[in-house]
Amino acid sequence: MKKIIGLLSCVLLMAGSGAYAADAAPAKFAVVNVQQVLMKSSKVTKVNTKLQDQFKPRQEKLANQQKSLQEQLEKFNKDSATMSKKDKEAAEKKIANDKANFMKDATAFQKEVTTEQNKAMQKILGELNAIIASKAKKDGYALVLDSQAVVFSNDATDVTSQVADEFNK
Repeated sequence: MKKIIGLLSCVLLMAGSGAYAADAAPAKFAVVNVQQVLMKSSKVTKVNTKLQDQFKPRQEKLANQQKSLQEQLEKFNKDSATMSKKDKEAAEKKIANDKANFMKDATAFQKEVTTEQNKAMQKILGELNAIIASKAKKDGYALVLDSQAVVFSNDATDVTSQVADEFNK
C-alpha cells in the first residue's frame, strides 16, 4: 500500500512538473570572458598604476638594501682572508643581521602589497559582478558563466563585449 501511494505521488509530481516545464520558456544562458574584460579595462590599469606608485619608494628602498647587502658580502669575501678573527666575526654578524632585517622588510612589503592588491581586486570584481548580474536580469539570462570554465559556447551567447563596455563607462 505504501509503495502504491509513493508511486502514485511520484507520478503526480512528475506530471505536474512536466506541465509546468511545458509552460515555462527555455532558459537563456550567456558566457563572459572575465579575464579579457579585466585585461582590457582602464580601471584595472589605473588601480595597478596607483599601487605601483604607492609602493615604489619602499620597493626602491628594498632594492638599495639588497644592493648594499650584496656589496658587503662581496667585500667580506674579498677581505676575509686578511681579516683578524674578531673583525671577521663582527663582519659576519653584521651581514647576518642586515640579511635578517632585509628578509623581514621584504616579507612585510610583499605581504602588504598582496593585501592591497587583493582589496583592489575584490572591489573591482564586486563592481564587475554587479554589472554582469544587472545584464543578466535585464536580458533575462538564467545563468551567466565565465567562458574560461565552459568547454563550448555559441558566439551568440557571448556577452563579453557588452559587459566590457558597461564596465569601462
